Amino acid sequence: MYYQPKNNLLDHKRILITGASEGIGRQAALTYAHHGASVLLLGRTEHKLNIVQNLIAEAGGRKARVLVFDLANTQLAPYQGLAQILADECLYLDGLLNNAGILGEIAPMAKQDATLWSEVIAVNINGTFMLTQALLPLLLNASSPSLIFSTSSVGRKGRATWGAYAVSKFATEGMMQIFAEEYTAATLRVNAINPGRTRTNMRAKAFPMEAPDQLKNPADIMAIYLYLMGDDSRHKTGVSFNAQSDVKQRGMT
Repeated sequence: MYYQPKNNLLDHKRILITGASEGIGRQAALTYAHHGASVLLLGRTEHKLNIVQNLIAEAGGRKARVLVFDLANTQLAPYQGLAQILADECLYLDGLLNNAGILGEIAPMAKQDATLWSEVIAVNINGTFMLTQALLPLLLNASSPSLIFSTSSVGRKGRATWGAYAVSKFATEGMMQIFAEEYTAATLRVNAINPGRTRTNMRAKAFPMEAPDQLKNPADIMAIYLYLMGDDSRHKTGVSFNAQSDVKQRGMT
């Protein structure tokens, strides 16, 4: 379907984006801010987050909040501490886009490095879960909150050599479905987005011989990110969407 979001779709909404320093997370932050949101930029690299913050300010958006945080943290305390800091600033969070993730290595299962495997699972699954769990009270305090997970086609059907990344995305699909089932009686809606073949640094690492000019830019796939974060998707939950086929934005795709 084609989707034309209102310019003020996210006006006054407070949205946290993980992996906001580059790629899809960066573009989502810019897009959400353009549509009126106050965005919280979470990532590991402060100077990259500051660049995004400055771009939002230069475009006339609401002041963005930079949160330097590493989802490789294995202890619960840092996640709870972050949630408390945000709760002290505001009692609610309208949206959480769990976009951050790492690739690991493209190699057969028999040759997957165990240390890299653990790092991928730590960030893509464990860290994402602990952050989501810690922020749930803030999301549930909002009038129409949206929780979005980032998935992949290799998390729906196993593909040789995709190892830990694919396993983490299978788990992401399951985590999304469980959260959606557990909150069917609440206003919280929970969905996932598969961005597809998109021009990002992660894609370039996975497919170094691929011509980047044959790929969509992150800006080209923002329609689904807007649709699911805004109130137009109020009754959609438990669905895994494909960014490049399920929802398109007129004039952009």
